[in-house]
Amino acid sequence: MPRRPGPPPHGQPARPAPTGRPGPNGPGSPSPNGGRQVPPSGPPPLLTHEESGAGHGGPGETAAAPPPGSPPPPGGRTGGGGGPPGPPGRGDSRRPGDGGGGRGGRRRRIRKWVLAAAGVAVIGPLIAFAIGWLVFPVPSAEDIAVTQVATFTYADGAPLATVRPDNVNRISVPLDQVPVPVRQAVLAAEDRSFYSNPGFDISGIGRAVINQLTGGVGGGSTITQQYIKVTTGQDQISLVRKFREVVLAAKISKEMTKDQILENYLNAIYLGRGAYGVQAAAQAYFGKNVADLSASEGAVLAGLIQSPSNWDPAKNLEMSQQRWNFVLDGMVAQGWMTPADRGRQQFPQFTESAGNQGGSGIPGDDKGHIYNAARSELEKLGISETEINTQGLNITTTIDPKAQEEAGQAIRKVMEGQPDKLRSSLVSVNPKTGAVVAYYGGDNGVGLDYASVLKQPGSSFKPFVLAAALQAPEPIGLGATYNGSSPQTLAGTEVTNSEGVSCASCSVKEAMTKSINTVFYKMGLDVGPQKVAEAAHQAGIPADLLPNPTGGISLGDREVHPEDMASAYGTFAADGMRREPFLVAKVTASDGRVIYDRGAGDNGRQVMDPEVARNVTESMTDVASSSRIGLSDSRPVAAKTGTVQSGTEGQNNDAWTVGYTPSVSTAVWVGTDDNTPIRNSAGNPIYGRMLPGSIWQDFMSGVLRGTPVERFSDFEPIGQAPPRQVTAPSTEQNPSAPTTESGEPSRERDGGGDNGGDRGDRGDRGDRDQARDDRNRDRGGDNGGGDGGGDGGDSGNPSEDGDPPGTEEAAGGDDGGGGN
Repeated sequence: MPRRPGPPPHGQPARPAPTGRPGPNGPGSPSPNGGRQVPPSGPPPLLTHEESGAGHGGPGETAAAPPPGSPPPPGGRTGGGGGPPGPPGRGDSRRPGDGGGGRGGRRRRIRKWVLAAAGVAVIGPLIAFAIGWLVFPVPSAEDIAVTQVATFTYADGAPLATVRPDNVNRISVPLDQVPVPVRQAVLAAEDRSFYSNPGFDISGIGRAVINQLTGGVGGGSTITQQYIKVTTGQDQISLVRKFREVVLAAKISKEMTKDQILENYLNAIYLGRGAYGVQAAAQAYFGKNVADLSASEGAVLAGLIQSPSNWDPAKNLEMSQQRWNFVLDGMVAQGWMTPADRGRQQFPQFTESAGNQGGSGIPGDDKGHIYNAARSELEKLGISETEINTQGLNITTTIDPKAQEEAGQAIRKVMEGQPDKLRSSLVSVNPKTGAVVAYYGGDNGVGLDYASVLKQPGSSFKPFVLAAALQAPEPIGLGATYNGSSPQTLAGTEVTNSEGVSCASCSVKEAMTKSINTVFYKMGLDVGPQKVAEAAHQAGIPADLLPNPTGGISLGDREVHPEDMASAYGTFAADGMRREPFLVAKVTASDGRVIYDRGAGDNGRQVMDPEVARNVTESMTDVASSSRIGLSDSRPVAAKTGTVQSGTEGQNNDAWTVGYTPSVSTAVWVGTDDNTPIRNSAGNPIYGRMLPGSIWQDFMSGVLRGTPVERFSDFEPIGQAPPRQVTAPSTEQNPSAPTTESGEPSRERDGGGDNGGDRGDRGDRGDRDQARDDRNRDRGGDNGGGDGGGDGGDSGNPSEDGDPPGTEEAAGGDDGGGGN
């Protein structure tokens, strides 16, 4: 049953009875349904929760509004409990749009925000565009001619390599020399609306913005924008760069005609093989001038523009052909070529390589390795390839042209007539600055750089063992004596001196001169292999080399670069002052800006006690003379040779000589590409003092000729001092052989057997008697004559760390271990 209305709340008048709608019997007459109001015909109105009977009144009742001024009903509710009914669909008294907090207010605020954002989106870019128009200058055609040339020079400024010289690989041509089909091919590939767009493409820019915001690649550049990018050198992926391009593209389109822009673009764009511009590219790819190119050839060049290095037909024929088809199809789509002509096109013949014909100006001989090494160093300095290619950089290297020429001459002279498979390298460093004065990585400048290869140094690593021993808590001095007998079992490994050379009790200096393996292997175990590695790193061997050292490190079983050895020996020459080797001295841009300046060189760091370094130097002062590779003018020199063997006696794989004066430190390596045994023209195994020793001697004598004779610093022995020795008068066999205080020739006298062998190979110097003597020395060295002839090695014993037999004896005896 329907509920009766309850009494009014306390203190309030009774609500008036609801006024009913006129019934069928007239106004106020009761309705046929028991007094309830009959809704009008038609669909019923939408009801709120309260209106549907869920409020304070009973089902179907309509609540009366409270009198004016009365308080709200308990609980603060309105509508169903005391307020007037709201419009259909609302449960309160507000109408749509009333009040700031309704949906209508929110819609008005959103409209305001949208309009404001639209205004900023339209007006902001216009203001920025106007500012950019005033600020950004248009690059001229002359600018690009300057910024496309990079020059590498010797230390004295003489040219060493020229990248993109104007007269070879960037030859400007007027547009009328470029055939129309070639121009159309470029437009089909890069900008089909070039002649109608304002310099930029709105849709393309939109795609580029979306790509960059989502982490993709930019793109969307017209030919005009690409021309801006080339002339300014700005190619980083950023919206700022894209904005600059758009402004300048619009600006340049007002200042230059479309033909002028296209002409400059065709003369500037990079097309691979060191070729900038269509003329240089026509020569590099087809061996002809651009005026003689066909539409098919032009399509090949046009297809290269986006990725010339990757899409060179000689490297990636399939992709090049895909791009060629894309360009030709685009020409048909634009109406620049008929379908019939398109069907007759065939992919053209191209040259496999531009070689040096392209005129890059990069030398193809040994100096090409200098250029590549300098490029690598520039990258480490943060100077990108783009900067080199676009800013007209002048890169001054540290290479002394005289020293470089001496290096080439020494290697060519010594290696003449030797087996073709032999390879050699030489790196020379100034210990006082760290500057690389000569860098010879081989005579093929586009082949493997042998100055940067990793090779085992053999016994030339022994000075680092001594450096560690001199810095031990109880230093091992040059006068300390060891059992140098052979063979010996040390820490479970049998170590053997070459040809059985031994000494029951020899000093450390004597062991260095004769390169006694057993002494240095034992010394390395005494101080610890890790300490040996640390001493090498201390001197300058890079920290990422010499991993997990074992006993074999004392005999050079870990790989190093020739440059590392020259630099680390230079630390000894500089009395413990380490200076990092460097090839790049200064870099300037075409506008005179100094991008990088090394200055006078690295001031260096004192990485070891000067007396430690000087003692290491002292240990090697007799090696060169006993090996018959001493320098003229009685010039003091410290040196060490090394030979790496591959399992059996005489099967040598690498041979070294490393040595220095106070101003020049040089490392020489001889080996092969495939690590096969190395033999000289007489068929004899090559040891460190032979071909490498002769190259080192010739180079050092030549580069130091005419310079003051420099002495090493005063020697103060650490620990036990070595026996005092004096130089004997000249002898027929060895004018510079050291002797004992009694004047008798010391055992080091014949210590140059392997170098003697090399001298025998070179006995054609014109003096018949000298040649005979050389042959005699060769025979003595190669057959074991003399106490200290020839570099030796181990007898093929397995190493303790699983390396091939002979590794730990690498270079064993090369400075005086028995003749070989």
